[in-house]
Amino acid sequence: MKPSSLAQKSAGIGLRRAITSELATAVPAQIDFLELAPENWIGLGGRLGRQLREIGEQVPFVAHGLSLSIGGPAPLEETLVEDIRDFIKTHHVHIYSEHLSYTNDGGQLYDLLPLPFTVEAVTYTVDRVKRVQDILGHRMALENVSYYLTPKRDLSEIEFITAVITEADCDLLLDVNNVYVNSVNHGYEPMDFIAAMPAERISYLHVAGHYVEPDGLIIDTHGADVIDPVWNLLGKTYEMIGPRPTLLERDFNIPGMEQLLAEVALIKQQQVLSG
Repeated sequence: MKPSSLAQKSAGIGLRRAITSELATAVPAQIDFLELAPENWIGLGGRLGRQLREIGEQVPFVAHGLSLSIGGPAPLEETLVEDIRDFIKTHHVHIYSEHLSYTNDGGQLYDLLPLPFTVEAVTYTVDRVKRVQDILGHRMALENVSYYLTPKRDLSEIEFITAVITEADCDLLLDVNNVYVNSVNHGYEPMDFIAAMPAERISYLHVAGHYVEPDGLIIDTHGADVIDPVWNLLGKTYEMIGPRPTLLERDFNIPGMEQLLAEVALIKQQQVLSG
């Protein structure tokens, strides 16, 4: 059975341990859902496990995986997938997503490495996604990632992502900041990319901040405020595909709750303006 979906006009933040105690006391009304990395919470008991249950009684969860390595060369960790399936059921997780990349080559590499944009990589990744979905019993979503080079390119980024999503019959987590980062680093029009994505498969969106190197290269960090061009791109995305659940990503340099909620308010403002 597929988990239930979120309201189209909704916004959330990431559940980080630094703010778990605060959220367990009371999740602010402005936050409609929370995103967590299941690998960080599976099997966790004690105070943090109790707080996780308390938070889950207040708002829905979505799960965004870090280590499945869906396109990686190492064998698929089916035990991990089974643990994630059980976690989804236990905590009534609404959406499960992962990165369209790889992170494992016999050991965790602790980075999101780009896949080759080839027909062979499409076929390989699709087979692995289908196996994951068979174990889960429902669709997963894959996120378009930021990248700085590709091992091999026979297809465009658009062709590669679209082929995987379509052939695997899975959903898409559209990261608007990653589209912006890649559009600057690789020289393309971001709205052309978004227009080419299968809108009916987009389960939710990410928006985040980044870092600009002195030479102009943009690094996807999730450690800064969202900049105006990314807010503008998010608004245009809503205008094109309609409002969708949107997560504010902030993985480090996490500000106080007041500042996080101010950015959540900007997401909701864009959703309202889009109609």
